[in-house]
Amino acid sequence: MKRPASRAATPVSGTAGGSTAAALGAYIVYEDEARFAMTPPHARTWGRRGRTPVVRVRGRSRRRISIAALACYKPGERSRLIYRPRFHLPWKGARKSFALTDYRDLAVRAHLQLGAPIVLVWDNLNTHRAAGMRQYAADHDWLSIFQLPSYAPDLNPVEGIWSLLRRGALANVAFTDPDHLTRTPRRALSQIQHRPDLIDGCLTETGLTITPNLIRKAQYP
Repeated sequence: MKRPASRAATPVSGTAGGSTAAALGAYIVYEDEARFAMTPPHARTWGRRGRTPVVRVRGRSRRRISIAALACYKPGERSRLIYRPRFHLPWKGARKSFALTDYRDLAVRAHLQLGAPIVLVWDNLNTHRAAGMRQYAADHDWLSIFQLPSYAPDLNPVEGIWSLLRRGALANVAFTDPDHLTRTPRRALSQIQHRPDLIDGCLTETGLTITPNLIRKAQYP
């Protein structure tokens, strides 16, 4: 995976050894999360001249859905998209974000679905850097973790997935209820899963290229 040297990802966990991702048959897997609410994202649309289109929604709502998505790449293989939704319960004290166990289970799911080791690349979210996550990666030789530089969403192809949703299936939609909010992004993501060209396009947008012989498992003394 080539990138400018000043913005290189940092290896944070893995097993000793210099085997390349290519030798391991590993996928490069980018992760990111996004939150969606009952109020839809705005996007350009058609309308009668002189009349601004208006989307009427049912007032403010604290109902939210978060989605963690993985964009999976391996030279010579079909690019894949794996995701996990989390609906936020409108209760006081209810967790409003993914927990360490959620990320761990998502990594396990990716490993099982891809049938190969994974090199996981994500941002510097506190949960991503938790000691428990680092220890889990150290204990499982199929998982290596790299962290993106701070403030570098442009290097994460999953940001392109969110852009496709906000400019497409979710744009200007007046969600009628929480079920509608849940179904719409899941249906759109399911359609993207069947379009590897779109997933590849999100990687191209970052300016990154997957070069397996440059990705190595993190080494530790």
